[in-house]
Amino acid sequence: MNFKHLATVFNYRIGIIALILGINLMSCVEELNTVQANTNNSDAAGELIESKIDLTGKKIGYCTPSLNAPYYQALFQSIKSTTEANGMQFLSADGQNDITKQVAAVEDLITKGIDVLLLNPLDPDALVGATKAAKVANIPVFIIDSAINPSADFVTIIQSNNLANGELAGEWLAKKFGRSNMNIALLSGNAGNPVGRTRKQGLLQGITEEQLRSLGYINLNIKTQAYTNWSYAGGLKAMEDILVAHPDINVVITESDVCVLGAIKAIAQAGKTDDILIVAAADGQKEAIKYIMETDFYGCTAMNSPVQIGRKAIKHAVEYLNGKREFSKTTYTPPLLITKENAAKYYNPNALF
Repeated sequence: MNFKHLATVFNYRIGIIALILGINLMSCVEELNTVQANTNNSDAAGELIESKIDLTGKKIGYCTPSLNAPYYQALFQSIKSTTEANGMQFLSADGQNDITKQVAAVEDLITKGIDVLLLNPLDPDALVGATKAAKVANIPVFIIDSAINPSADFVTIIQSNNLANGELAGEWLAKKFGRSNMNIALLSGNAGNPVGRTRKQGLLQGITEEQLRSLGYINLNIKTQAYTNWSYAGGLKAMEDILVAHPDINVVITESDVCVLGAIKAIAQAGKTDDILIVAAADGQKEAIKYIMETDFYGCTAMNSPVQIGRKAIKHAVEYLNGKREFSKTTYTPPLLITKENAAKYYNPNALF
């Protein structure tokens, strides 16, 4: 019996009990639906994908830039479990956060006779040659999560809608502050990263467009920007420096939850959790969602689900193996803003990310 059928049966039985005991039926159903939502977000659940051909023995190769982060681990697990749930063989390679090693890792996957290459590039330019080598070997390439130089040979880029997510977070912030002044610190990942740049663009567009709609003018005061290298330690150090140089900061906007989770420690140590509001353009990391649920200083984040991206990547790979050739150059997962109002629905304490 699958979970959806079990949920239907359980809802029916709860209803009968409710009629007898006078229990609030809606609250019971809502609680079950929350459990179901969390189960559906499980990292380990492989999704079955419709296929006209026998997928048994097909080889899916995935090269990650690193496994030294919960996000990369969750993405890896999503791709692996979905591949294996559909009877295919999963081959993986780790770039170990070193572009030379990632290039070599991709070349190694190609020599192993994979049928599809899923590639999460550490650098948007350095892997172009590897995609062309895959094409020579008749291996379709799907770019996962990040971006690549348009000159590369690839079928589609599969990622969250970074621009739309950033806009949603920016709009929320502008509505929250209204006519009140914002003294903003921007925490970024690293210089030149195309995904971070798009998220930042979305944040700024969301703020300014909402201000123009509701106020008729723009009041955008970014006091400083700092790079965190997409790390907890980097966020902590950046925020410590910012609070010394700009003690009047009352808003922190960031390209990713990971950039700001370390910054929270610096904000707390400075006794400013009541004075600073945090808004993230991505990712929906479980620690961030927990802060949103339990505090008032973490206002919102947007969904960049490694589970959804991994499943969508395998779905498109299966479609390609079944003969489909027309794909958009970029494929997005749906944009979604997470706030205190809906955070519990997306919080899964057992998730990898």
